[in-house]
Amino acid sequence: MNKNKWHQYALLMRLDKPIGTFLLLWPTLWALWIAAEGLPPLWILLVFCLGVFLMRSAGCVINDYADRDFDAHVERTRQRPLAQNKVTSREALSLFLLLVLLAFALALTLNWFAVSLSFVAIALAATYPFMKRYTYFPQVILGAAFAWSIPMAFAAIQNELPLIVWVIYTSTLLWVLAYDTLYGMVDRNDDMRLGLKSTAILFGDMDLVMVGTIQALFLMGMHLVGEQLEFGIYYYTSWVIAAILIGIQMWRCRTRDGQECFNAFLNNNYVGLVFFLGIVLHYQFG
Repeated sequence: MNKNKWHQYALLMRLDKPIGTFLLLWPTLWALWIAAEGLPPLWILLVFCLGVFLMRSAGCVINDYADRDFDAHVERTRQRPLAQNKVTSREALSLFLLLVLLAFALALTLNWFAVSLSFVAIALAATYPFMKRYTYFPQVILGAAFAWSIPMAFAAIQNELPLIVWVIYTSTLLWVLAYDTLYGMVDRNDDMRLGLKSTAILFGDMDLVMVGTIQALFLMGMHLVGEQLEFGIYYYTSWVIAAILIGIQMWRCRTRDGQECFNAFLNNNYVGLVFFLGIVLHYQFG
């Protein structure tokens, strides 16, 4: 296989754009630290970090496969390997299967409760890319997929799913719904022209009001997490910083400029990071 083909596979997996990996990683790390009440077992930490990378890459591949007939008609995506026929559909499906099998092999080193939950993760990753054809809420499915590492982390460490799991899960789903709606606003005109659906299209002129409301619910959920776990000053400082970052995001998007909406989407990486730092510092010094 020539060097250019490997390069196309790397582009298909978005190795040049790691933002999605980070956005999937932060809630995973939140859950691991909370479940372990500090630094989790190193093997479990490694399994989940590698699993995040593999499943995010697999999600990108199957997303491009699902959108292969649309991407060539969208300005932001027309350079993707499948859109330019630099990778075949069969090659993309083979790569997706390989990445999923590698992630599943890692999951098999965990307990059987966590292994059983991994089937849900695979199902969500495989179905999400096709949802924009049938529902205005593909972002909800993405949120469900991105947040699924949370119950898996608790299953792997505690072998049970306490109520706090679902508070973190719901909060994360809301967060993903908000930032992926901002992402969807970038492609809204192209998606409407192609007959695709998204929350960005559904919300219409109320988009920023709805995103702001969802982000507020996310922050309320994360505040409840802090209350339930009796977190202290480190966590609540991170909460305040995250709220400020989200406020800045909404201000930047006020004109609905595509680049500003995309930058606001990217900024959520820092929201995830500061919450993680708050959790780590609590267990280290709280």
